[in-house]
Formats: sequence, structure tokens, C-alpha cells
Amino acid sequence: MLLLSVYLVWLWSYLRAGAESHTGGPAASTALSTRAAVGLIFAAGLAATFVSEWLVHAIAPAVDALGISRAFTGLVIVAIAGNAVENTVAITSAWKGQNDLAIAVVKNAVSQTAVVVFPLLVLLSLFFAEPVTFVLAPIYIGALLLTALALWQITGDGKAAAFEGWALIALFGILAAITFFE
Repeated sequence: MLLLSVYLVWLWSYLRAGAESHTGGPAASTALSTRAAVGLIFAAGLAATFVSEWLVHAIAPAVDALGISRAFTGLVIVAIAGNAVENTVAITSAWKGQNDLAIAVVKNAVSQTAVVVFPLLVLLSLFFAEPVTFVLAPIYIGALLLTALALWQITGDGKAAAFEGWALIALFGILAAITFFE
């Protein structure tokens, strides 16, 4: 609940700052109402959930045949496929020299999953027979800590450089390898 509250406060300030930077003041008018935009985002998220579920079921025979762990499948394969849009935007933005946009897209996508999706799933599961809990092995807690520290260090100065992107890609590769052999 606390993570969701922090996210809502951040989202409010983020949207207000974005509206003021685009209009020179408070938002005057938008193409979509806030209600319509939130509805579209919710619908897209729900559709993405079903597509991810279909993907997991579709690749299950291949995963079993190849002996790939469920952790690697979920944390690497499904994560890459599930974030294909964000990854594409980040790569094309970086290619165009818009490094700050590339980093912002990736950071926001990851933070939304960490502080919105996980807590929301846990809270919603309380209405079902078997509540969801997220229990992580110590190696994954360490990986999360390492990732958070690396991302903070690399992006903390507000500037983006190509070698920093390559460092993040290398870190992802290392974490993927750990997950594969775990």
C-alpha cells in the first residue's frame, strides 16, 4: 500500500510538471479526457496481461523441452517480450541521440512494474481463495539491489552516455546468466 501511495504522489507531480512544460502553465486542454486516458491505459494493461499469459502457455512446451527454468522464462524471456514496446522506443530514441528519453522510458517502465503492478497484484489477490505473496530467493534480492544501485549510479547525474547504456546491457546479461543457471 505504501509503494502505491508513493507512486501516486510521484505520478501526480510528474504529470503536473509535464503539463506545465508543454503548455507553459497548467494544462489547458487535452485531446483525451483524463478519464478516457486512464481507461485506455487500463484496457491496454489488461490486454497485455492476457497476451503475456498466452505467451507463457505457448512457450511452455519449448521451455520444458529445452530444460529452461521457470525463473529464466519469466524474468528474461517474458520480460523482454512484454517490454518490447518500451525497448523499441528506448533503442530508437538512443539511436536518434535522445539518450535522456531512452533512459526515462526504461526507468519509468521498470518502476511502474515494481511499485504498481506487484503491490496491486498482492492487494487484489486478497479477494481470492489463495492470496499471492512474493517470496524471492536471496540471489534475486541481491540482483534487485545490484540493479537498483547500478541504475541509480548510471542515471543519477541526469546525463546519458553510450557506455552507460552498454553497462546496463552487460548487467542485464550477467543477471540473465545467473537466472539461467540458478
